[in-house]
Amino acid sequence: MIGIVAVSHSAALGEAAVALALQMAPTAASQVRVAAGAGTDADGTPILGTDAMAVSAAIDDLAPRCEGIVVLMDLGSALMSAELALEFRMSDVPVRLAPAPFVEGLLAAVVAAAAGGSLDDVAAEAAGALEVKTAQLGASSAVASESESESEPADRGDIRRVVVRNALGIHARPAALISEAAAETDLRLRKLPEGPDAAAGSLSRLLLLGARQGDDIEISSSDGAALDRVAALFDDGFGEGVDAAAPLGHGEVPVVAPESADVPETAEVRRRDDRSAGSVLLGRGVSPGIGVAAVVRLGAAPTEPDPSVTVAPDARGEEIGRIGTAAAEVSESFRRRAAAASGEARDILDASRLIADDPELRADASALVRAEGRTAARAVWEVMGEHEKALIAAGGRMAERATDVRDVRDRLLAALSGEALPGVPVRDEPFVLVARDLSPADTSSLAGGSCVALVTEEGGPTSHTAIIARELGLPAVVGVAGATTIADGITVLVDGDAGRIEIDPSSVRVAEAVAAATPVAFDGRGMLADGRALPLLANVGGGEDAALAADAGAEGIGLFRTEFCFLSRTDAPSIDEQTAAYRTVLASFGGKKVVVRTLDAGSDKPLPFANAAQEENPALGVRGLRISRRAPRLLDDQLRALALAAEAEDAQVEVMAPMVATVDEAAEFADRARSAGLARVGVMIETPSAALLAAEILEVVDFASIGTNDLAQYTLAADRLIGELGDLNDPWQPAVLRLVRAIGEAGRAVGKPVGVCGEAASDALLAPMLVGLGATSLSMSYRALGRVAAALRRVDPSSCRAAAEAACAAPRAADARAAALRILGGRVPVPVTASGS
Repeated sequence: MIGIVAVSHSAALGEAAVALALQMAPTAASQVRVAAGAGTDADGTPILGTDAMAVSAAIDDLAPRCEGIVVLMDLGSALMSAELALEFRMSDVPVRLAPAPFVEGLLAAVVAAAAGGSLDDVAAEAAGALEVKTAQLGASSAVASESESESEPADRGDIRRVVVRNALGIHARPAALISEAAAETDLRLRKLPEGPDAAAGSLSRLLLLGARQGDDIEISSSDGAALDRVAALFDDGFGEGVDAAAPLGHGEVPVVAPESADVPETAEVRRRDDRSAGSVLLGRGVSPGIGVAAVVRLGAAPTEPDPSVTVAPDARGEEIGRIGTAAAEVSESFRRRAAAASGEARDILDASRLIADDPELRADASALVRAEGRTAARAVWEVMGEHEKALIAAGGRMAERATDVRDVRDRLLAALSGEALPGVPVRDEPFVLVARDLSPADTSSLAGGSCVALVTEEGGPTSHTAIIARELGLPAVVGVAGATTIADGITVLVDGDAGRIEIDPSSVRVAEAVAAATPVAFDGRGMLADGRALPLLANVGGGEDAALAADAGAEGIGLFRTEFCFLSRTDAPSIDEQTAAYRTVLASFGGKKVVVRTLDAGSDKPLPFANAAQEENPALGVRGLRISRRAPRLLDDQLRALALAAEAEDAQVEVMAPMVATVDEAAEFADRARSAGLARVGVMIETPSAALLAAEILEVVDFASIGTNDLAQYTLAADRLIGELGDLNDPWQPAVLRLVRAIGEAGRAVGKPVGVCGEAASDALLAPMLVGLGATSLSMSYRALGRVAAALRRVDPSSCRAAAEAACAAPRAADARAAALRILGGRVPVPVTASGS
């Protein structure tokens, strides 16, 4: 293997160039030996300048593992330092100083080394790195005309036609995957029939295609293997599935409360432009919870650079250099943040880093400086502004990515001006952060701080603000018109479940909200007032959730969502992988019941290896148990892995299938589960047909569990991902209550347990109702265990049944709730937000 040393005047620039090269050629990252050599002062602090000793040390460090080393230099004295380093080095490995452009040469050298090239091959590839760009731009002109830059290559190679299948289209992460799959090839994409054209290596150009689900894309390249790789990415939806929005996390979908629902008497809903005490603003709840504190608004973004300022021709080269330096600085800041983050936050920050690294973006800005004398700041402002406008014009979820582009622009401007970028304030006292929108970097920096909630005027449930807020556990409401007009210092109550912002709430109102949101200690024993046991279990989505639920005193797990093993993959996990993952959950509940739901992919959680590329109505399509019709081995492997995990741990494992609609489906699932070695088998009742057939279904399985989220969705024919239908996705709807009663009666008739594992179980007022309807156990978020336990200990079985009957007899959801309140009186707390569906 040939090693590579990059010599730069700036340690940060050298490291960023290395990181960029390895990012652009990720398959080389584990193969190629690359080191950066730059100057440091006496105590090792990086300084501007080159250091021959640092270069020689880098060469000697690589020498034992390399057959030869290519050294690339940025400019000026870097060459002298590299030559001197050859005198200082202790190793005798062959070294070649390459007269190559620093960034392009480094990338070309990395790719050639990864391909197994000789020392001469790698050096030659590095030296010739600019040939493609020179040919494209034209040797006689430094700046191409618009018509030239958009002209079609003379030889486009092979051409194929693909379809954008994933719901979100070509956004930042799919663009990054395309760039990776086509690295160092001539692959290009064109949106059909007459859409724009983009080089696969340019993240910003790929975003500007504005490609949405269903769009036809033409890909062309002389490299057939690259065409195969990119076509495969389109076919499997870039690992994101093929329809519907991304899940909101743990299966919990925030609901926007209608103005008439669950509004306390102390808080009148007024016009959106009313900021008086007690007024309520409505938005989209995207991360659950309650936050109460004074408002702090995010600082203003950098101002627009003066367009009248021009740069003299003889100074334009230096001005162009400032763009590259700023881009390297911003890219490095994103890299550091990503390294400290995890999960979705890390992926999002990496995508922002790729935008900052985009070579075509820098080329466009540099062209404006060279041709028209724009300042570096003005050129960045104009180029990034065009990208932002194009994304906004694309609409939908692509428009949500405009915030990321705007954030990179602002950071580049701050780097060019030498000023600090206004960001999230550092405060000791709690605060609610209000902004037009938040960048990924700003949102991720909130971890561990004093911010208690987020409110933004823009954004949606799939925006990066929403994704990171959920990951950090911060209540968040987005899409709140006029939010930034709320004055700093005003106390607000943010309800992330109902999508409500209450301005200057009364102390009584704050106390109610905080009490409802504050976890109540649970002693591990669910019971009614007469001492009758009523097991309170937890809903979990992985090993970490299970450990938290066990610490909270949960009596077992009533819903173990197994999707965490399958999401973010392009192929199914092996039996061994699944077994290990399931054991991390079972280990926290030794000797206790753990009810496992088999894979519930489809609808809002599509998987490329389980679901069809396109499905007209995925919520009514092949999801849940129905996947086994298409991929029976997927279910059989999972059942076998669950049986092996159960053998290895001492939890009492039960298994149930989601999306069951018929007796035959229930019977077949029971046979397959028992054949795999699982003794107790049940089903989720989420469809009206299963509810009506509950008596017959319970003859072939051992138990049933009611999923109130989907039961409400299918009973009311209202997609629970659509916020404006939140009033229909309400478990207080009498039609839903009557179906739950029918299921409970069926369970009592045959003496088999019927649990409830939907979000309705965590409602302290609805929980006694569910017991009255026949529920024998309730499963919920571990945070709600104490609050529900306290409510149940205040009611006896007769009052539960009476409240349930009164609610079922009501014609409307509001009437059902009022009827229950009249009977239960002050025995249970009244929720301060609309019930989740």
